[in-house]
Amino acid sequence: MKRRYRLREHDRLVQVRRQGKAWAHPLCVLVTLPNGLSYSRFGFSVSKRIGKAVIRNKVRRRLREVMRQHLTRIQPGWDVLCIARPPARQAVYTDLETAVLILLQQANLWPVSNGEVKHHA
Repeated sequence: MKRRYRLREHDRLVQVRRQGKAWAHPLCVLVTLPNGLSYSRFGFSVSKRIGKAVIRNKVRRRLREVMRQHLTRIQPGWDVLCIARPPARQAVYTDLETAVLILLQQANLWPVSNGEVKHHA
């Protein structure tokens, strides 16, 4: 994911977490806050509850890739924090992708076309 789309400043991550609106799924939580920019930025939080560094990095890479793959369809102008939950350590990529897309739909950051079925967690 290109640097401009990354949300890395600690203060902003804390602000998004505290002031943003959250949506939950068994695999992850999505927190959003408007950023006033012409593009959205994404941050990822994978705590030590998920596992050791190798597992945390694997989950983080998968979540980052989901966002990168779908970046062009995600609504611009938002800071999005994706927080992994413990079941994410056993989840395959497609499960994480489905979870993130469901949460993006719930947050109204992902367009729902006629062919897509809106899922509820």
